[in-house]
Amino acid sequence: MDIFTSNMFFGIFISLVAYEIGQILYKKTKLPIFNPLLIGIILVIVFLKVFNIDFETYNQGGQFINMFLGPATVILAVPLYKQLSLLKKNFIPIIIGITIGCLVSVLSVMILAKIFNLNNELIISLLPKSVTTPIGIEISNTLGGITGVTVLAVVITGITGAIIAPIVCKVFRITDPVARGIGIGTASHAVGTSKALEMGETEGAMSSLSIGIAGLITVVIAPICLNIVSKFF
Repeated sequence: MDIFTSNMFFGIFISLVAYEIGQILYKKTKLPIFNPLLIGIILVIVFLKVFNIDFETYNQGGQFINMFLGPATVILAVPLYKQLSLLKKNFIPIIIGITIGCLVSVLSVMILAKIFNLNNELIISLLPKSVTTPIGIEISNTLGGITGVTVLAVVITGITGAIIAPIVCKVFRITDPVARGIGIGTASHAVGTSKALEMGETEGAMSSLSIGIAGLITVVIAPICLNIVSKFF
């Protein structure tokens, strides 16, 4: 085991295997709770605990996965470009809807966190829960949050959104595909978008569009809201 774990590719190998198992489970069950990212995280943690492998050993190779977070963020511009005509046609309602969604997400976290007396480090870590992981990590790092908590919050938010999105749309009778896509993408980023794609092509396209815009808006409003709310609580 020591020979295996001492290899710099150990962390990458374990991460890829765990994620692939998650992919297989999700394809077999089609249940959002078996999200590949969540399953991969759980399997890696269990493996490290069972074989008593410390995080530093794993991260010798696992850290290289972070190299792809930057390019992944840039790639978010692709769906935005592909849906440019739809964005132009519905520009004002789309921007207003996403902006309000981002504000509600950020402010609700801060107010509830203050009510439950969480420290500032945890509050900052939870702020980017509704944006995609690469952007969420950058926001958390910039403001001084805990990356691990941010990733967990993002995953849980995405899975929760994917599970309840169809129910919410049905209960509140949201039938417009653009509105449904914008709501899902803004609230639950890429994981929610996978569900939006199952609901319809337009829903999936608008949800993909929302991921990038919501990320950009959150980058701007998160530190502003943090400063404003901190003055009153």
